[in-house]
Amino acid sequence: MAAVGMAAAGTAPEGIVRRELPSNDPAPFHGAATSPIRLLQHDPRVLEAAFSAAKLGVWECTLPDERLQWSDAVRDIFEVPRGIALSRDAIVSCYAPEASSELGRLRSEAIARGVGFEFDAEIVTLRGTRKWIRITASVEVVDGTPVRIFGIKRDITEERRLFERLRYLAECDTLTGLANRASFNAALADLRAAARHGTGDVALLLMDLDGFKSINDTHGHHCGDDVLQVTARRLERACPKARLVARIGGDEFAVLIEADRAAAATIAARIVAAVAEPIDDGEATYRVGASIGIAFLGASGPDRFVRDADAALYAAKAAGRNTFRMFDAEHLRSLAAAAGARGVDASEFGTPGLGTPGLGTPGLGTPESGPALRKLRS
Repeated sequence: MAAVGMAAAGTAPEGIVRRELPSNDPAPFHGAATSPIRLLQHDPRVLEAAFSAAKLGVWECTLPDERLQWSDAVRDIFEVPRGIALSRDAIVSCYAPEASSELGRLRSEAIARGVGFEFDAEIVTLRGTRKWIRITASVEVVDGTPVRIFGIKRDITEERRLFERLRYLAECDTLTGLANRASFNAALADLRAAARHGTGDVALLLMDLDGFKSINDTHGHHCGDDVLQVTARRLERACPKARLVARIGGDEFAVLIEADRAAAATIAARIVAAVAEPIDDGEATYRVGASIGIAFLGASGPDRFVRDADAALYAAKAAGRNTFRMFDAEHLRSLAAAAGARGVDASEFGTPGLGTPGLGTPGLGTPESGPALRKLRS
C-alpha cells in the first residue's frame, strides 16, 4: 500500500504529517492521573459513545512489556473485532511501509526524550479498508523511566478526502485532469530556486493547438472539450518522464522535462505527430495541429525561461504551424535585422532569440502570433 502525499511537517516522508509535542504541552491525557483508559473506567458507556460519534478512540501501551490496550472506538477504526487479542506487530503492519518506519522512529524518539508527537498516516484495516488516521501520543515518565505511551487515534478519512478534493481543485485543470496554471507557476518557482544552486538542464515546451478555434466555433464547445481531453492524454503518453504536463490556458499547454536539445527535439516531434492524429468522437472526425516553442533553463536563465519559450512558439507559428522551434539567440538577430529592414520595430520581439527549425508540415487552423511576427508575415 502506497501512502498518499500530504505536506509534511519537519522531515516526515510523504504520506505522513507529524507535529512534535513538547513535554509540557497541555495535550489530552498528559500525565498519570488522566490516563485515557482510566477515564473510560469512570463511565465507559458515556465516554465510548462520545468517542465513537467523533470517530475518536484512546489507546495506551505499557513499557517495556508492550502490552497494548485500545478503546472500542479504536478497534472500530482498525476494524478489529471485540475480544480479539491485540498484537502490536499486526497493527503496525496496517501502515504503509514509510508510515510504519516513521511511526517507529517517532515512537522511539518520544520514549527516549519523554515528549509527545502527532502524525497523520494512511492505513489498511484488518478488513482491507483504506483509511486515514491522526495519532496523538504522549509519554508517561516515572522517576526518569518511561512506563507508558498513550494518546488518541482519530479517523480523519472524510477530512482527508475533502482536503484532496480541495487540493485537486486548486492544482488541477478540471476538464483535462492535467496540472493547471497555478501548479505550473509553482513548478517554475521551484525551478528558479533550484537553478541558483545548480541543476540538470530542464526544457520548457509551450504548445498551442492549431485549428482548435474553428472546431469550437463550428461544432460547439462540447466538441472542443473532447479535443482538449484527447490532446491531454496524448501529451501525457508522448512525454511520460515529464516533471509536469499542464494546461495553462484555453488551448495552451506546457511541458517541463529534463532534456538536452536532441532529446527535446525528439519529444516535440513526437508530440506534433501525436496531436496531428485525427480525433473521432463517433459523430465526426476532427483534426488539430500543434505549434511548440522550446527553451532551456540553462541557456535562458530562470528569469527569461518562459519568455524565450513563448518567443520560440511564435516562431513555430510563423513557420507554418504544426511544427516546433527551439529558442536561438542568433536566429533572432537575423529576424530583428529583417524586421528593421522592413520598418518593423525590432523591440517588439521582446526577447533575445528565436528558432531552430523543427518539423515542416502543413499547418492547420488560424494562427495567433505576436505583433512583430504578424508584421513580418504580412
